[in-house]
Amino acid sequence: MWTGRRLAAALVCVLAGPFAAASDAVPDAAVAVGPAAGIAAARPAVEANRGGVGPAAETLTAGASPGVAGRPDKRGSSTVDRAGESLAPETVFPAASAAEPASAECTDLRFDGAGYTVCTVHAAVADLRVFLSDADGLAWGQFHRLDAALRAQGRALLFAMNAGMYHPDLSPVGLYVEDGAALAPVVARPGPGNFGMLPNGVLCIGDGRADVIETRRFLRDRPACRHATQSGPMLVIDGALHPRFIPDSPSRFVRNGVGTTEDGRQAVFAISDRPVNFHSFARLFRDALGLNQALYLDGNVSRLWAPGAGRRDAGWRIGPIVAVVGPAP
Repeated sequence: MWTGRRLAAALVCVLAGPFAAASDAVPDAAVAVGPAAGIAAARPAVEANRGGVGPAAETLTAGASPGVAGRPDKRGSSTVDRAGESLAPETVFPAASAAEPASAECTDLRFDGAGYTVCTVHAAVADLRVFLSDADGLAWGQFHRLDAALRAQGRALLFAMNAGMYHPDLSPVGLYVEDGAALAPVVARPGPGNFGMLPNGVLCIGDGRADVIETRRFLRDRPACRHATQSGPMLVIDGALHPRFIPDSPSRFVRNGVGTTEDGRQAVFAISDRPVNFHSFARLFRDALGLNQALYLDGNVSRLWAPGAGRRDAGWRIGPIVAVVGPAP
């Protein structure tokens, strides 16, 4: 997402060099102003973080965040309401099997008093990838526009979410790799906003697997990623919540994120139905979904495309998109 200075009464923005990302010191709100520009040329990669402390976390006293435009009511999906309890992963997303679906399986659940839609992608068989711009270099911006382009080729968007923070021209704030080509470099130093609240991380999609990896570990191990997007902060790192999350923080937004299983076979995406704080959202991944690695993707602009679950969310234009593609029905 990007933020800049307050534009009219509805926009809150922070323009801070390469970190035009949301902070808990300002509302999570990404708003595209004017037509999207082409994606900027890749900047030189920055060095790995050598230490330092990012901005103060969870400081905003915020009211209820606006919902997502175009979000229909959800019917016919299972719901688990066990606020504060740890749920076995099998109760939320299915175990891998030889007959894993090549799309996303979505279900509704309640955790810690909030509702969530959770979508599981079996990375071993699904065509999970990221998208940014069309052949003319213009950001896709909306799920329906990308779906229409795919359908012209006999394919369709089976699942999609906004996938990380971006600048005003919709170009990614951090690492972005599409079809093996790095279009934006890793940003590993601390900075303002949620993206710069280290540790942040990378969603790395490789051959038959997907992994959420903390950025410094990513730079150390250099995994092969066919597709990748960087965002922040990390929600869960090796089973521990981000150290700067506050249980009773009043900073609440509609949020979305992703976690991955240890074997890399499942990528589990979640979006809240109402504003939640970071601590509660991170606990969803660790305590309800049983995931040891999870990454925040964005807030306030968060939305979901899952036609099989009755979701075709619309709203502000967005930058990177993570999606599952398959044959058109």
